[in-house]
Amino acid sequence: MGAVLPLLALRAFVETGRHGSLKAAAEVMGVSPGAISQQLKLLTERTGVRLFVRTRQGVSLSPAGAQVYPALLRAFDTIEDSMAVLGAINGRQTLTISTVPSFAASWLVPRLGGFTAVHPDIEIRVEASSALVDLRRDRVDVAIRHGLGHYPGLVSRHLASPVFLPVACPRLLADGPRIRTPKDCLKYPLLQDSDRSDWRLWFKALGMADDARFERGPAFDDDVLLIRAAEAGQGIALLRDVYVQAEIASGRLSVALDRPWPTAFAYYAVTLPGADENPAIASFIAWLQHETQGEQAAL
Repeated sequence: MGAVLPLLALRAFVETGRHGSLKAAAEVMGVSPGAISQQLKLLTERTGVRLFVRTRQGVSLSPAGAQVYPALLRAFDTIEDSMAVLGAINGRQTLTISTVPSFAASWLVPRLGGFTAVHPDIEIRVEASSALVDLRRDRVDVAIRHGLGHYPGLVSRHLASPVFLPVACPRLLADGPRIRTPKDCLKYPLLQDSDRSDWRLWFKALGMADDARFERGPAFDDDVLLIRAAEAGQGIALLRDVYVQAEIASGRLSVALDRPWPTAFAYYAVTLPGADENPAIASFIAWLQHETQGEQAAL
């Protein structure tokens, strides 16, 4: 009887090679980066071969790892294709949806039951990650992203434009330079979201040329932390209007600049060209667009 194949360790190797990051591989597999590291260690001990080398950006395949990676990648892709075939035989189809964690937790996941009730033969798999995905390589059917809708080579469909407000402690604004235009916000520290993307997108949506200052300032993983930092006078935060209604009403925060909202700064459903020829994908996109109509405040 042959030795048992270390399939979990091999999958960890393939996903780490695919994404160049233990953290990204962990997100895909639904485990911790430490678990990925342990599986790679076990595989290295079993084979006696160094599979990765560390880089400033993460990890990259070693010469030995690069030799076996393509064949193992094809093997796992074949397994996924076979599972899709089995699912189709059973009359069910699985769609993989990639979106940012905040959208998944606050909007998408609570509503998925409604989609499943209407489409019981379509299973939804949600990958909640802030990392950019390659739809073809990562086998993602629909990506829901917050941005300006510019995704070269892909098809994007506008879903909704949630309103973000630049807010700050009233005393900070009273003691500091007057804010008349979006550019004046740069005279203050900018409090950033975890990806340092919201301010950059907001400035660009208002017509400003790209500037390194858009991404400077302390970053926070949670909107509650952003609100507290703004209340403490640490800078200006860009937050959804529904998240700061109470703080503005009580006077703990003030709107730094009241401008018409740039509708291009929105949520988009992004797919490969021709993806909506798949009835399941077309049904999911139609459901998304229906659900987001009239629900801008919830986004």
